[in-house]
Amino acid sequence: MNEKILVADDEDAILMGLGDLLASEGFRVVTARDGREAIERYAAERPDMVVLDVMMPGASGYDVCREIRRKDPLTPVLMLTAKSEEVDKVVGLELGADDYIVKPFGVSELVARVHAALRRSRARAEHPDRRGDLSPVRFGEVEVDPRTMRGCRAGEGFEVTPRELHLLRLFTAHEGEALDRATILDEVWGIRYEGTTRTLDQHVAKLRQKIEQDPAHPRHILTVHGVGYRFAR
Repeated sequence: MNEKILVADDEDAILMGLGDLLASEGFRVVTARDGREAIERYAAERPDMVVLDVMMPGASGYDVCREIRRKDPLTPVLMLTAKSEEVDKVVGLELGADDYIVKPFGVSELVARVHAALRRSRARAEHPDRRGDLSPVRFGEVEVDPRTMRGCRAGEGFEVTPRELHLLRLFTAHEGEALDRATILDEVWGIRYEGTTRTLDQHVAKLRQKIEQDPAHPRHILTVHGVGYRFAR
């Protein structure tokens, strides 16, 4: 194992603390103190995972994530943010971040997120060409092609992230079932952790923007209050 993780944060205390924490978990840690250095270290080190603070000088965490995703759609990216506004989370997810965690966060929560992200990454590396991963997802006026990571709805094109594709596959495979949040998190994020339900809801909100004619009144991904979501074609 011994994966390499790039950690970027402009606060020395947080950077040192995260570095020590991840090193104690057996990871090799590479650090950067601003966005531009993070981009340079990513290109030079090719880490197995990236942990990014959102607000950094030189280039923001959003800028770094965007730069990484231009060439690399798969390396897990976890965003650290001190903000709680919905728009900040949505922006990070839209740029291709896998997850976000709001400061201040618990040590056990961060470690759990990191291990879960790397487990998913290893699983993808071990099975890169599974036939099911390449079959199109079709329902209603929507079609998504995993080979191009693009979809269309009623003739309008859109892009999907690996996480959004995974969600669609899970939903379509369990059409009509009320899937609880814990099940979805375990299947798609690989982690049973109550704090990540916000991440799930943000991903669903972005997915609805792409596949629903009226995201405020969805036809396909329906909310089951107090439980989770149900998919309908």
